[in-house]
Amino acid sequence: MSPSSSFRPSRRHVLQAGGAALGALAAPAIVRAQGGPKLRIGYWPVAAGLPFFAAVEKGYFKEAGLDVEPLKFAGAQQVMEAMLSGRSDGSANGTGSANLAIGEIAQPGLFKIFCTNPSNAKYVLEEFLVPKDSPVKSVAELKGKRVASGPGIQNVTLAKTMLERAGAGPMNVTELPIGQHVAALAAGQIDAVYTLEPTGTVGRLNGTTRVLEAGVVAHYVLGDPMAPWHGGSASLTTDFIKKNPEVAKKYIAAYKRGIELVRNNPAEARQYMKGYTAIEGALTNEVPLASYMLHDEFKPADIAYFQKFFDLFTEKGIFEKKVAVDGLLYRG
Repeated sequence: MSPSSSFRPSRRHVLQAGGAALGALAAPAIVRAQGGPKLRIGYWPVAAGLPFFAAVEKGYFKEAGLDVEPLKFAGAQQVMEAMLSGRSDGSANGTGSANLAIGEIAQPGLFKIFCTNPSNAKYVLEEFLVPKDSPVKSVAELKGKRVASGPGIQNVTLAKTMLERAGAGPMNVTELPIGQHVAALAAGQIDAVYTLEPTGTVGRLNGTTRVLEAGVVAHYVLGDPMAPWHGGSASLTTDFIKKNPEVAKKYIAAYKRGIELVRNNPAEARQYMKGYTAIEGALTNEVPLASYMLHDEFKPADIAYFQKFFDLFTEKGIFEKKVAVDGLLYRG
């Protein structure tokens, strides 16, 4: 799917691409039932999902008496489609916030965000990569070159916007599954890619790519390399919260334990990327970790930066109307 000013999301439009894509791939672990409703949580294999992976593998959900089923998808758009169709009850961190917002437009009141994974030049999640020996030294120098991004409307829109604002001008961007980014650069199929970690670390460790610039959304979209870009969100559907308010509270509390593990003992937490992402071996200790912000930690400035991010998609015609961030946050 490519961004277009004529894009008008509807429930039918968003779901028509679902089909086989909505079938979740096998997840590394399933927490078996201890009674109560099952929580089916969609994720895709990026480093930002670490608190969820850790909470599953450390048994935090099981200890809370919860039956949590991780559902792995190829992209953030598919996570949202599963929520929209009723096949998933929420998203893990790392799921594109703008992808979720498209579901909100199609079905107002679809979900509530209880945690984001803000990134910037310090807490690196996103970056432009080039081949290790590329002569390119700035994003502006990508003008006229072959550039790719991860799949989905959020990645493509951001990549095009950042290229233009960095001085490369209006450009086409090719969508590629994130797992193919390093190989495509190494094979000379593309000249650069806008991607998410652990891609940059994978390419650096195998000696094929280098980071051109990290924290690029904060820089080129929010106007400050250290601003928090709330690019990914953990959420629960409003339907699940309304039907199971106490279960939802227990789930968020157990998920918070995963966040606290990442914050307080990142060395221990890192191992739980294995099986959920392409991260294993030496890579486990190298990949940068995102920051995390719980719903009750948001300050007005955080909401303002989040809103600025969403407003870009309204400006570009991707969102048919303004999506108010404040109304999407979980209030307990």
